[in-house]
Amino acid sequence: MTIAIVGAGLAGLVLARVLHMNGMDAVVYEREPSRGARGQGGMLDLHSGTGQRALREAGLIDQFHAIARPEGQDLRLLVPDGTLLLQEDTPDDSPVERPEVDRADLRNLLLDSLPAHAVRWGHAVENADHGSLHFADGSSATYDLLVGADGADSRVRTLLTDARPAHTGQNVVELGIPDIDRTHPDLAAMVGRGNFWVLGNGQSLSAQRNGDGRVRIYLSFCTAADWFATCGIPFDDPAAARVRLTDLYTGWDSRFTALIAACDDMILPRSITTLPVGLTWPSTPGVTLLGDAAHLMPPVGQGANMALLDGALLGLRLAARPDDFRTAVREYEREMFARTSAAGRQSAHVQEILMSPDAGQRMLAFFRPG
Repeated sequence: MTIAIVGAGLAGLVLARVLHMNGMDAVVYEREPSRGARGQGGMLDLHSGTGQRALREAGLIDQFHAIARPEGQDLRLLVPDGTLLLQEDTPDDSPVERPEVDRADLRNLLLDSLPAHAVRWGHAVENADHGSLHFADGSSATYDLLVGADGADSRVRTLLTDARPAHTGQNVVELGIPDIDRTHPDLAAMVGRGNFWVLGNGQSLSAQRNGDGRVRIYLSFCTAADWFATCGIPFDDPAAARVRLTDLYTGWDSRFTALIAACDDMILPRSITTLPVGLTWPSTPGVTLLGDAAHLMPPVGQGANMALLDGALLGLRLAARPDDFRTAVREYEREMFARTSAAGRQSAHVQEILMSPDAGQRMLAFFRPG
């Protein structure tokens, strides 16, 4: 039986790893020409019962702990006038419930756990039909089971559902400060070792410490889907863009706007989209979905964990039923629909809090209920 996985992201690679551990071959088709073709984003916090569980099933938990940052669990929550609402610093001997890991490091760990031939780079899927994949270079491949792990804009999803991602009303601009401890020690001390959130009225500024000394800055705005095209901010002129972005934080504590001024010339505008919460589809022989292709959520900490667990659990189902993929997929989908629907509802709730007028106090109540 030929298993084709589209997408060498976290979900697809965990699936390939679990299958490989169980003596089952799979081919991962990835549109990027190589593993280092583009940046993989910032840090992920892997939860003990989901993302870490997936890595335990993949036999990689010890390697994960070797590259993870327990101190990345630290959190500081503030409001625009500078008031500190919450500070949580992780004791050195605390349980490692949600350590941070660089997404690129985690992806490399998964890639290194697979045979070199398992991933076929430079294979962009143009379209898929039942039984075959067609690539942008004109080539094609056949399969018995197709797994779409190809993200928000999945080509495989069209075989199962007409659902498409929709804009959430949130747009985010990512910037970054390299080597912050050396170049801006005062800002480094303010941000701390983990995550730093300043939540205002419909907009926010957050900072996330990365393992390489870089701090990623995320500016979030409640704006229309076409805001990047209509706001007039010259994103192709980083210095001018930083000035215009700073102007949008008038009245905020000057320490927070100093974070924007300290950033380098990397500026990445991102529109936030999601799939409908609770999305399902009729189980279809020969095809299924993982991760963002199946349940794209707001970026509030659940998506990557769900994606990793999708890959591990599907791999275990297939390994348990090597002669009955149809039943294995049906069992996987039944569990995945229930699990990710709950995670999607929680993520949507957190997203609603972050976009609300009293986001700071509501988020404090979320972290400290009662």
